[in-house]
Amino acid sequence: MNLNIIGKRKIFFTISIVAMVLVLLVTIFVGPTLDIEFKGGSIATYSYTGEMDPAAFEKTVEQALGQSATVQQQENSSTGQTNLVVSLTQSSGLTTENQTELLKTLQETYPDNSITAEDVNNVDPVLGREFFKKCIVAVIFASVIMVVYIGFRFRKIGGASAGIVAVIALLHDILISFGIFVLLGFPINDNFIAVVLTILGYSINDTIVIFDRIRENMHLVRNVDKESLTEIADRSISQTISRSLNTSITTFVMVFLLYILGVASIKDFSLPLMVGIVSGTYSSICIATELWFVFKTRFAKKNA
Repeated sequence: MNLNIIGKRKIFFTISIVAMVLVLLVTIFVGPTLDIEFKGGSIATYSYTGEMDPAAFEKTVEQALGQSATVQQQENSSTGQTNLVVSLTQSSGLTTENQTELLKTLQETYPDNSITAEDVNNVDPVLGREFFKKCIVAVIFASVIMVVYIGFRFRKIGGASAGIVAVIALLHDILISFGIFVLLGFPINDNFIAVVLTILGYSINDTIVIFDRIRENMHLVRNVDKESLTEIADRSISQTISRSLNTSITTFVMVFLLYILGVASIKDFSLPLMVGIVSGTYSSICIATELWFVFKTRFAKKNA
């Protein structure tokens, strides 16, 4: 039994357009948060004894320096000691005087916790920006290679059009993940780059599987018109949908376990990745194939 996916393409397109508009609105009114590696600042690590409330520690740091700070607990893998890592986003790093005054304030506020400054690093945003630019170039280069590869491999079902719609579906997934980062206040950092690159590889795989089945099914039809093309696309999606869903559900469950059991840095990676997995599965089944169908039928009309 073939699913009527192509016949509902306008509904799927509308859902995606609404999602893109929401991402745009979130970006405009909320705005992305750049991490310290892209904006510059300081990272200070403090060791302590006994019990410590990270929220209270963060408030003390902010009052001492007169600026916002982020405090996370981090375990030293070699010593097993739990440290507090303070991240300060600012154009200039902490001066020696600031570091001395902050440590003195912390030791006076928490005299029973033996607070010691383990490490203080000032981060230059230039390196982070260069890294971000190189990642953007890598994504663009990968997209071009995908168009060329898919266009050559699937030249019998549309060639370049198949590659273009596959990349459009990938951009759809990347924008959805970006919107989640912005909406939840996750900083744009190397986690975001890792999520984007993971989605690029994951989503394109499902799309290629469907295109490969379309190519096989088109060999079985002698004269392909719009009606038969609709049937071919629906049949191909129906034949591969269980494989796509099973793979996505399995991956989603593993990433969900990482989110439940992982530390804060892992959660910042796993939650957007879960959204990317869902979006990638949706775009492969409900966007890429439908866009390919539109390209094929419009091209056929022009030829006619």
